[in-house]
Amino acid sequence: MKKIFVLITSILFVATLSYSALDGEKVPSQPDNDIYKQMEQLAVVFAIVEKDYVDDVDQKKLVYGAMKGIIAELDPHSQFMEPEMYKEMKVETEGEFGGLGIEITIRDSLLTVISPMEGTPAERAGLKTGDKIIKIDGESTKDMTLMEAVNKLRGKPGTKVHIVVLRSNQKVLDFDIVRAVIKVESIKDAKILEDDIGYIRIVQFQENTGRDFEKALTDLESRGMKSLIIDLRNNPGGLLQTAVEVADRFVENGKVIVSIQGKLPSQNVVFNAKGRTTHKEYPIVILINTGSASGSEIVAGALKDHKKAILIGEKTFGKGSVQSVIPLNDGSALRLTTAKYFTPSGVTIHGVGITPDIEVDISDEEEVKLALKKYAELEKTLKQGEQADNADNTEKNAIDEEEVKDVQLQRAMDLLKAMDIFNKTLSDASFAKEKSVN
Repeated sequence: MKKIFVLITSILFVATLSYSALDGEKVPSQPDNDIYKQMEQLAVVFAIVEKDYVDDVDQKKLVYGAMKGIIAELDPHSQFMEPEMYKEMKVETEGEFGGLGIEITIRDSLLTVISPMEGTPAERAGLKTGDKIIKIDGESTKDMTLMEAVNKLRGKPGTKVHIVVLRSNQKVLDFDIVRAVIKVESIKDAKILEDDIGYIRIVQFQENTGRDFEKALTDLESRGMKSLIIDLRNNPGGLLQTAVEVADRFVENGKVIVSIQGKLPSQNVVFNAKGRTTHKEYPIVILINTGSASGSEIVAGALKDHKKAILIGEKTFGKGSVQSVIPLNDGSALRLTTAKYFTPSGVTIHGVGITPDIEVDISDEEEVKLALKKYAELEKTLKQGEQADNADNTEKNAIDEEEVKDVQLQRAMDLLKAMDIFNKTLSDASFAKEKSVN
């Protein structure tokens, strides 16, 4: 037992030393007695297993198992990675790899789809936000860690993976999906809708998103944009810095965009606007849904708190935690949640999400029926207009069927139109009053 106890306490000390050196903190001169009492219990278990278990055991395997168990008790995003897994993770983050194009997490102890990325195999196959992945290639995902699931879903482009999902309506669905190299455009769409309403869809926050967003915004303004819709639906996040850059376009210099708060003072960071605001103020609506997470929630939360935008759609996913990778001496590593995101008003995002100002549930059948009816009426009007006049007004009068069927987008457009009418009415009333006085 003494040998095992020395082994465990040595591992604990070395791990503490490694982490402290990385974090710039001093190693405590005296150990925490309570922790060491618990470690003694663990040493007893190790000794019993080594002495009485029917087969010989690998001490390193036992120690790794204990470390996995410790980290698994924390949250779904923290994990102990053995050397091979850590090495594989570094290779995947540095180069191209095959995947399905989904952002996943563990929610209610189940592997859950945050959002399928647009234009990826996952989206084309029909995976949806909220789907619970219960099997991967015939193996149950019960008790599977997040990184283990990611490693099983990723693989060589062109290879197939079979997954079974449980949908919210309790239907069990099978999917055979062919992996591909995942390359997602950050800005998927930027255009002018009717009544000079601008529309920009951000699919994911990547390295060049801030620059691309600025370019799209400037282009729409040059084309006479009077109001703007930013579509963040099914955007699972991405790089923190570029999400901050997007919000910075509308938040005044020096004001808080997002803050990160951890246990240690060194982990606390506040991201303030840096004066990138060069655009005149106009009405802004942000579209969000249950697939909007992380960076999307940062942008939505910042513009909502600073009264720069109205949020329409569904409550966001609630992924607002920061994971740090901490290498250990033997080549293994910890992926540890070290901080959480907070909106400018000090509200946590993690596990809570962002609530829209106007809730529009896309699954509401009555809303969908109304949208389809409206589309049919508009289509009929368009055909009558074409028969009466074949003038070259196609672009001006064209109706995008998908836009009409998109209930949340339609609600955003209706709101911006109403705001424009209201502002014009106030302006006309003010002019009339001033004229009568003069």
